[in-house]
Amino acid sequence: MSVNVTFPQLLQLQDFALLALRLVVAIVFGASGYFHLKDPIGRAKSIELSPALTAGLGAAQALASLALVTGILIQPAALGLILVSLGAIQKKALTWKTGFWGEKASGWHYDLMLTAMNLVNLFSAGGSLVLEF
Repeated sequence: MSVNVTFPQLLQLQDFALLALRLVVAIVFGASGYFHLKDPIGRAKSIELSPALTAGLGAAQALASLALVTGILIQPAALGLILVSLGAIQKKALTWKTGFWGEKASGWHYDLMLTAMNLVNLFSAGGSLVLEF
């Protein structure tokens, strides 16, 4: 026997919750993209990529963040950010041998959470609170 306790009155706020999720993800990836673009050489050293690839990654993160904020092309943006997160997990877990929690908040738990958040963006198309043209 299963017990299902819900609060149906909260379901009417679903689009606001999806907007909040999109904005949080956009802030995280937007800031990361900004710092990649601001100092691609320094960031490249810290993440062990070439400066050109780091700048490209930064541009992709910034553009995807803009898409999440505006609601334009949410699903392709979410898919791209899922790939970025999976790349970070691969780098941390397999290359750097960082544990799930890591040391000093450098584990890959954070990237896994962002992957899940972007799966919600991908499968929900970000809700109905989007700019329309």
